Amino acid sequence: MSEAIQSVRASTLADILERVLDKGVVIAGDIKIQIADIDLLTIKLRLLVASVDKAKEIGINWWEEDAYLSTKAKYKELKEENEALKARVQNLEQNS
Repeated sequence: MSEAIQSVRASTLADILERVLDKGVVIAGDIKIQIADIDLLTIKLRLLVASVDKAKEIGINWWEEDAYLSTKAKYKELKEENEALKARVQNLEQNS
């Protein structure tokens, strides 16, 4: 009997997780610390929980542009830096 209950809970948890990743969930909150109506610290929290496909669908793909997370982004960054250095060398050679 307890095995049936555990399997129902597991499938329910899996179903909930699947729905959350499929649809996405946004959690937002603000923390503000004040003394005598003077803001000392404000923290704005925004959390999106969704699958990669859903995130791309709504236009979020920052991990593709982050050089620490994507080899494509790192390659792009290095290519731009390389082109800038080549232009500087060419400019220096022309001025010499």
